[in-house]
Amino acid sequence: MKIEIFADAQTVAEQAAKLIASDARSAIAERGRFVFAVSGGHTPWVMLRALAKEDVPWDKVHLAQIDERVAPAGDPDRNLTHLRESLLENAPLPPNQVYAMPVESNDLEGGAKEYAKVLEKIAGLPPVFDLVHLGLGPDGHTASLVPGDPVLQVSDADVGVTGIYQGRRRMTLTYPVLNRARRVLWLMTGKDKVEMLKRLTKADPTIPAGRVNQESALVFADREAAGEA
Repeated sequence: MKIEIFADAQTVAEQAAKLIASDARSAIAERGRFVFAVSGGHTPWVMLRALAKEDVPWDKVHLAQIDERVAPAGDPDRNLTHLRESLLENAPLPPNQVYAMPVESNDLEGGAKEYAKVLEKIAGLPPVFDLVHLGLGPDGHTASLVPGDPVLQVSDADVGVTGIYQGRRRMTLTYPVLNRARRVLWLMTGKDKVEMLKRLTKADPTIPAGRVNQESALVFADREAAGEA
């Protein structure tokens, strides 16, 4: 795991956008497409607005979700709502190359299986993302891999469904697919991340984030999250 520290959250977001754009150009040159997945959160939305301004061959980009809350379309709790506002309304990414998690399905478990099939179509069998973006919660969760949930034990599926967490069930990518990614990009900002960032860098298996593969991991943190402010 490599860690890079920047002055503030805005710089973290901007530098992350530049990195993703660079990875996209490289992947497209080598393999003809760039397949990545993003999580939600304030800093990621700033990152995606910045990414929309970067030089990216958008027609060869495929975008999946890391996780999503079970909520109606357009609900402000939905990551997809903010994904549209930050990136999809600002970059010429073909709508049919954006893959929303089917959280409006009456059969969430079936929806998770269908989403796993979508990942196979865009990222191979088994699916390998060029980049996954992750955040870190103050309880050590990442994606919607939350403490104490049975989804943490899923080893035979790339997409799972959680119990209720902070008021809603979630659909989430699981460890198997996250750990196959060519690059894992962590974004961390704010003082509330100091302790968990320390535990993440030690690969602490008692927090969900600590079980994500660190060989391909890169952390972009601001000075507050790094405990330097």
